[in-house]
Amino acid sequence: MSKLIRFGILGCSTVAKNSFIPALLKSKKTSLEFIGSRSEQKSRSYSKKFHCNSFGNYEDVLSNKNVDAVYISLPPALQEKWVILAAKAKKHIICEKSTATSFISAKKMIGECKKNGVRIMEGFSFLYHPQHKMVLNYLKHNKIGIPFFLDAKFGFNLHKSAKNFRLQKKLGGGILNDVACYVIKISSIVFQDLPISVLCNLTYDKKYKIDVHGSIYMTFKNNKTATGFFGYSNSFQSCYEIWGTNGLLNVEKAFNLRKNKSGKLSLSTDDSTKSSIVRPSDQFQLMIEDFSNCLSNTKLNHENDILKQAFIMDCARKSASQMKLIKIKNVKQFLGVE
Repeated sequence: MSKLIRFGILGCSTVAKNSFIPALLKSKKTSLEFIGSRSEQKSRSYSKKFHCNSFGNYEDVLSNKNVDAVYISLPPALQEKWVILAAKAKKHIICEKSTATSFISAKKMIGECKKNGVRIMEGFSFLYHPQHKMVLNYLKHNKIGIPFFLDAKFGFNLHKSAKNFRLQKKLGGGILNDVACYVIKISSIVFQDLPISVLCNLTYDKKYKIDVHGSIYMTFKNNKTATGFFGYSNSFQSCYEIWGTNGLLNVEKAFNLRKNKSGKLSLSTDDSTKSSIVRPSDQFQLMIEDFSNCLSNTKLNHENDILKQAFIMDCARKSASQMKLIKIKNVKQFLGVE
């Protein structure tokens, strides 16, 4: 592998154009080698925009010997195929969330990556923003005592169009894969554990037959609880708060903070409320650099994180379809992870 990790792009998505590729070019650890799209016109356009000399289709990216790693940004239902093909081509992988549409799919992908000796990370870039590091530091130092309750909200008004993959069931569209995954992820991060039960409710659009609104209720060990609300036809919300024995921690603009915007945390106790402004940061660049580090550090186990996330997502799907609480027993043993 060269000194710089040379990336290929699979999927000329909006997030690739606006966030990932600009961050890739800023990083001192990576370079942009190849851009691939189903449309040659689109890959040529992106290559011109980002001054990349090589462009073509997805197969061209994977067959190029100068590509060390790929960023896959496709609709969720298409990602398993290309993750597996990328692994077989010996390319390391950052895959946009939700990486998998089922736990079985996640196991297939991770298995192929391990078989071929490549690393994979799920692209939850929001976790790399300094505001979440500050949250974990507050919790570590008992600023709110023991955290018992987390409540998260993420939603917006989505322009409904048949062309939008979020509204296409066959492409893995729907609010659970697209938005609720953030709520599930932050709950597991804050409580440093997997839930022991999941109750999920989803509302479906009659025209598109995909889930567009929902809520989730997760219980954890030691009487800890997380709730989340998400929707495609809501006023914009992107926040969570953690309620502990000695205080309340509120995080504004939690899940999609732009690189030129400051974050804001509020810490409330019985005596006072203190607000902290978090400097603007490029969470995509920070994610890319963490991924670069994990290629030489096996202790950073992003593969297990994908399996855990996919398992909880499956529990949510099962709960919604069966309209009942799903109890989880010996989940770590079942997953085969620590």
